[in-house]
Amino acid sequence: MASEERRFQALLRAHHYLGALPKIGHTLWYAATWHGEWLALLSFSAPAWKCAARDRWIGWDFRYQYDRLHLLANNSRFLILPGQHYPNLASRALSLCERRLRQDWRARFGHPLWLLETFVDPAHFHGTVYRAANWVYVGDTRGFRRSREGYSPIQAPKRVFVRPLVRQARARLSCPVLDPTYH
Repeated sequence: MASEERRFQALLRAHHYLGALPKIGHTLWYAATWHGEWLALLSFSAPAWKCAARDRWIGWDFRYQYDRLHLLANNSRFLILPGQHYPNLASRALSLCERRLRQDWRARFGHPLWLLETFVDPAHFHGTVYRAANWVYVGDTRGFRRSREGYSPIQAPKRVFVRPLVRQARARLSCPVLDPTYH
């Protein structure tokens, strides 16, 4: 619904330290609710084109990487709304999204998800929620961000966390021959 999208974006603009994020490419938005009240907002979108820490962890060859990026998604925004901080809310919302996201992504975009990634700014957060939800810390970014002008340095590197959604995600993503179904 358009009114829910406007509300979602307005809440991110008002309360997330990075602000709102427009839908560009593959993007799905979720609102964690309880009795009709919004408690948390989560956004999942296309993954970063390049991320050395993630790519090393996967172990894929650069020749395969761009052909398989569609099997990854980035948790691009996660916001617990003001006044809604309850024990285990963040890890519960993340866990429920992970389960639902696999089905929703396939239904909306026509292909599966095998791995999630996210970037945590250590100046603001430690990644505790992701660790509690069994995400794996794989290293830090180099401190660059992609813009229309190319790559530019940012203030500080981000922590990179990944969450496999299928068994043997690393082996499947780095395998020299990918099942044609997933091309």
